[in-house]
Amino acid sequence: MAKQAQTSSSKKWFLIGLIGLSAIGLGGGYLLSSYVGSRNEEAVKDVSVLRGGETRPILSPARFTGKTASTYEIAREIPDVLDSLHCYCECKKHFGHKSLLTCYVDDHAAFCDVCQDEALRAYELFKQGKNILTIRKTIDREFSR
Repeated sequence: MAKQAQTSSSKKWFLIGLIGLSAIGLGGGYLLSSYVGSRNEEAVKDVSVLRGGETRPILSPARFTGKTASTYEIAREIPDVLDSLHCYCECKKHFGHKSLLTCYVDDHAAFCDVCQDEALRAYELFKQGKNILTIRKTIDREFSR
């Protein structure tokens, strides 16, 4: 009889421990999802936190022709927008670029269709009156494939 009571007590504590661990796991999952949710673009109140922080001057569009010159002009016109966008040629990973804007402080963008196409699309959305968050979300959706 004493052994049966001891086994019953062990099962009880095992179940309590299991429930406690489950609760901790659920709580941790909630905290993690809250953190991830807070990093979501919809949760961003101040778009300056999206900026890469590029401060160097953009190369003169006069150095280029055609589409390339147009995109360097766009970089001069909407630097805050381009500095808030990830460049999908992956120059951040390979060359340490801060944002799409960094591609325009030297001749990198002159030789990269991805950089130019992103700038053109961002400018199109900007001219439609879209805000930086919407532009960023659209660029991410269209170029991350």
